[in-house]
Amino acid sequence: MATRPISAEDHDRIADAIRAAELKTDGEIYCVVAHWSDGYFFPAAFMTTLGLFVASLAVAYGLEAWWLTIRLPHFVLAQLLALASVLALLWLLPSIRIHFVPKRLRYQAAHANAMKQFLARNVHRTQARTGVLVFVSIAERYAEVVADAGIDAKVGQHVWDGVVRDLTKHAEGDQLANGFVQAIAAVGAVLAEHFPVTAGDTNELDDHLVEI
Repeated sequence: MATRPISAEDHDRIADAIRAAELKTDGEIYCVVAHWSDGYFFPAAFMTTLGLFVASLAVAYGLEAWWLTIRLPHFVLAQLLALASVLALLWLLPSIRIHFVPKRLRYQAAHANAMKQFLARNVHRTQARTGVLVFVSIAERYAEVVADAGIDAKVGQHVWDGVVRDLTKHAEGDQLANGFVQAIAAVGAVLAEHFPVTAGDTNELDDHLVEI
C-alpha cells in the first residue's frame, strides 16, 4: 500500500478534484485516509498466545520423542517468560502487531472505521442524503466507498466496487493521491448522472482530504 506521505500539494490536488466534481452535482464527496484503523494489541496478543501454546505442545512432544525430560515448573516458567517477552515486544513495537492479525479482522476494523468516519464527518447529514465517503486505511490495505441512502437506492454496489479496485491499485503502486483524484472523478460522474446540479445548490461538506 502507499508509503509516501501525502504532501501539501497532493492535498490541494484532491481538494480541487472534489470542488470540480461537485460543480456538476448536488451530491457531496468527502475523503478520509487513515494510517491505521486499530491498535491491534489485544487481537495480536491473542494470536501470539495461541501460537505459543501450540509451539509449546510441539516442543513437549519433541522432548518426549528424544527421551528428554524437563521439570514441569521449569517448562511452565519458560512458557511464561516467552509470553511476557512477546507481549512486551507487541507493546513496544505497535507496527508489528498487524502482522499477527488475520486479514478478516483487519478488514472488519477498517470497515468499522469507515462507518465511524461516515457518521462523525456528517456525510449522512446532507439535505438530500447524497453524501459519499471515499475512505482508505493504509495499514490494512483497505479502501471503501460509503454512499448515503439517497444514492444507494439508485447505484449498484458493483459501481463502487470498481472505484475501490482502481483506488486500491493506485495505492499499491504508491500513488495514493492519484488514486483519490481518479476515485473522486468517478464518484462525481455517478453523482452527476443521478443528481445533476440544480439552482441554489450549496456546499454542505468541506472539500478536502482528512488524514487520521
